[in-house]
Amino acid sequence: MAFADRLLAAWYTGHPALALLRPLEALYRRVVLRKRARFLNGQSASYRAPVPVIVVGNITVGGTGKTPMILWLIEHCRRQGLKVGVVSRGYGATPPSVPWRVQPDQDASEAGDEPLLIVQRTGVPLMIDPERSRAVQALLASEPLDLILCDDGMQHYRLARDLELVLIDAARGLGNGRCLPAGPLREPIERLAEADAVLYNGAERDRDGGFAFGLRPTALVNLRSGERRPLEHFPAGQAVHAVAGIGNPQRFFNTLQGLNWQPVPHPFADHAQFNAQNLAFSPALPLVMTEKDAVKCRAFAVDDWWYLAVDAVPSQAFVAWFDGQLQRLLPGRPAPQDC
Repeated sequence: MAFADRLLAAWYTGHPALALLRPLEALYRRVVLRKRARFLNGQSASYRAPVPVIVVGNITVGGTGKTPMILWLIEHCRRQGLKVGVVSRGYGATPPSVPWRVQPDQDASEAGDEPLLIVQRTGVPLMIDPERSRAVQALLASEPLDLILCDDGMQHYRLARDLELVLIDAARGLGNGRCLPAGPLREPIERLAEADAVLYNGAERDRDGGFAFGLRPTALVNLRSGERRPLEHFPAGQAVHAVAGIGNPQRFFNTLQGLNWQPVPHPFADHAQFNAQNLAFSPALPLVMTEKDAVKCRAFAVDDWWYLAVDAVPSQAFVAWFDGQLQRLLPGRPAPQDC
């Protein structure tokens, strides 16, 4: 097990050696809190866009379902007649320049896996740039938009925001509740009280102070042909090689088990780069991966490679709350329609 994996396990299951990291945690907390305070009291400047900005992020290291939630928000806002754009840091991307407009035919190494997935799935205008305020300005200069979704920008305070949505993995929670490097938190737990909404990925029902949402598998999609097959394409008990290079691979493996398949798990680091050699598994079985991983593997995929398409399904209470926020942020627009 790699050091990063051991550290992640310690954050969520406990280990006495983490106490040695508490002095570094105290230093980290001071830096984080001072940075936020400078923006709150106006000592550091932030860019205020002429349209509402909605940040979708987390306060923990690792995956919480941000990309599926971004996809849901895009489609939901479009059903209200809104023109939506997205900005992202573009983690792992190497574009020729920034800000960079992501196009569906670009390579994942250039555009980043998550931005490319979002554009290929929705066709949304999307700009990547580590400086997200610059990405917003470039996106608005390219076409008229009603609102901007900022992917994973909770701690990027140079971009002012009108709404903050914080996502938490319901199964893993906040681990030991400590900040980096003694725990998985990017910001102290108290930061949650300042967010507009907290959503728990995998929760069965809404909680006090938070909404529930889940990830619903919808289809198998062949990497080579693009053919969509129903989930019944594989019978119960089917053994498959399961590939996941995401923040929490076990969630993906659990999903496949919930479909009554027998996954042979192959976890990779988040945003891992793949090639035909490191996906050449034995014995010969169908291979199922996440959609995020699939955007990096189509060029060398073989016939029996698939990705599992999933959709975010937020609670009705969240949908009603979010529609109310849209009315507040965009007054004068027609009331949201129930779709």
